[in-house]
Amino acid sequence: MCEAAEKDLYAVLEASPSDSLQELRHRYQQLALQYHPDRLGDASSSEAESAVKKFLEVDAAWRILSDQNSRRQYDLQRRAQELKQDWPVDSTVYLEDMTWDQGECVYTYSCRCGGRFDVSVEEVEEETRSRQQGDEEEHRGVVVCCDTCSLSVYVTWSLHSKTLFFQCQ
Repeated sequence: MCEAAEKDLYAVLEASPSDSLQELRHRYQQLALQYHPDRLGDASSSEAESAVKKFLEVDAAWRILSDQNSRRQYDLQRRAQELKQDWPVDSTVYLEDMTWDQGECVYTYSCRCGGRFDVSVEEVEEETRSRQQGDEEEHRGVVVCCDTCSLSVYVTWSLHSKTLFFQCQ
């Protein structure tokens, strides 16, 4: 199931995640007939090899998606992978360029829509701590969404900078 996780099994079956088991079965049967090695006839060796490979992919996808439990597990893994993907980031903002809002205890940056991007000191400290323990990257950052529109920015800072982390009172 490790290799299958790299491919979109629904795309292999030319199906959608919302398709029923009967619809998936129908797609599988069509593709299995189309690419089955016994139906290749006078195909060249490269065409036959390609068809056999496709047939095996279709068969592997069907084995996972035909079973309710393995399909559920695959869907959960697929969803988790989607959630891990990076957000589309509009721009990069340096923590040093953000304004400190003492009343709300956050760093703020104005969005072009009139809204704002907020990063708390706790977020900055937590990210800095977790990254210091892990890798040796010089710059750290977090993705922050605007409080009004759908834009997001990557807020970054250097571990070696003399940025003053303000404290809330």
